[in-house]
Amino acid sequence: MSDPVPFRNRLAKNLRHWSRWARRQDIECFRIYDRDLPEFPVAIDIYAGRPHVQAYETRWDADEQTHDAWVDMVRNTVGELFGTPPGELAFKVRRRQKGTAQYEVTGRPPAPFVVQEGGLRFEVDLHRYLDTGLFLDHRRTRAMVRDQAKDRRLLNLFAYTGSFTVYAAAGGAAASLSLDLSNTYQDWTRRNLGLNGLDLPQHRLERCDVMDWLEDSPRLGERFDLIVLDPPSFSHSKAMQTTLDVQRDHPWMINRALGLLSPEGTLYFSNNRRGFKLYEDELTPCHVEEITKQTVPEDFRRHRPHRCWVIRRGSWKPGLK
Repeated sequence: MSDPVPFRNRLAKNLRHWSRWARRQDIECFRIYDRDLPEFPVAIDIYAGRPHVQAYETRWDADEQTHDAWVDMVRNTVGELFGTPPGELAFKVRRRQKGTAQYEVTGRPPAPFVVQEGGLRFEVDLHRYLDTGLFLDHRRTRAMVRDQAKDRRLLNLFAYTGSFTVYAAAGGAAASLSLDLSNTYQDWTRRNLGLNGLDLPQHRLERCDVMDWLEDSPRLGERFDLIVLDPPSFSHSKAMQTTLDVQRDHPWMINRALGLLSPEGTLYFSNNRRGFKLYEDELTPCHVEEITKQTVPEDFRRHRPHRCWVIRRGSWKPGLK
């Protein structure tokens, strides 16, 4: 069993450092610990003062009893630091299995609550789902979209809970279309827009299989000035006709998205698959620039959480937006 004292000391030190940093940045949702110590491979984020813990099983080759004891030790250490009863702590264990990853979610499910980011309001739920409703590592990317959204049309593919849509709408987007297969997430997007007074007719939500929609997109005749393409690494559900593998499928998705992009438009493509390689030679003629260094926030730089590219059509010339 690992000694919890170094973990407790590192966590307390990190909490002081990142809390001061967040106050200076006017940020209330941020990461304070990211697998700093090999014996404690966990990530801990703060949402308006409430901790959210994800434990990675990358180091575990132990029997179930030993693993459960370690989980209890981590839960108790974090709970003690934050004054949260261990049974009420948002604590999730990522289990590595063949095929799609499986997850065990523990802790009582209190009601969702609202946090602020970039002067905007978002509903988060730390307990009921693997993800909380707001990916903190894309804080800077969202700000980029808002800065470019004035009078432009946004397409948000794999929209999840619509944070990019909210940022674009707040930036003055003329219209937006947000696509996701989940009714739960589309309802969540609608609530996020409403929280910011942006639930307006020009911001459309459509429940669909994004891959099917992209297959049909050439017949739709719509064009967009901003497109956000942030697909899952791997996805399959009963509602999907096929599986999605971002490494295999990204050239097809990007090429379809480029076909929907206005001549002066911008496509943001991002994913968080470890070891991902962009197959640039399989893309239709376009301008590709990796901007990961600009999009990964300071509090996520221990372990790069995503990679991000700006992609523009082949007709784009420097000086255009």
